Amino acid sequence: MFRIGHGYDVHKLVEGRKLILGGVDIPHTTGLLGHSDADVLVHAVMDAMLGALALGDIGHLFPDNDDNYKGADSMKLLAEVVGVCRENGYAIGNIDATVIAQAPKLAPHIVTMRENIAKVCGCDVSQISVKATTEEKLGFTGEKLGISAHAVALMTKIN
Repeated sequence: MFRIGHGYDVHKLVEGRKLILGGVDIPHTTGLLGHSDADVLVHAVMDAMLGALALGDIGHLFPDNDDNYKGADSMKLLAEVVGVCRENGYAIGNIDATVIAQAPKLAPHIVTMRENIAKVCGCDVSQISVKATTEEKLGFTGEKLGISAHAVALMTKIN
């Protein structure tokens, strides 16, 4: 049995924060603002996984008004989501994600992002797709005000 979920997340770019995407600390002049490390890619992936199983979203599991998650490493939160999915009898079939950012160039970091996500999810890197695109200087991402990400997860029933 298969279940499909979609996830979306967005965070504002600000000075004085690290830019972390897919668990990779990317050198840049600005970083993403959020209660946790604001890893917009991993947040979209988690929401896709949870959505596939009708288990709500990451705000339900990790509320932004809970100090336990202040500055949290999103890769550790992803590990918890993987555990919740397994408890509900599902594992990752595959994930396809897209990061929308005008800058910086993400191509040099894509392989590491895929490897990081696959390792935490306990699957082969071939099951994780991460892509990056710009919005041709249009909208908030094009104006370098923020970064967004979409993800689709195919979850498969564990026998």
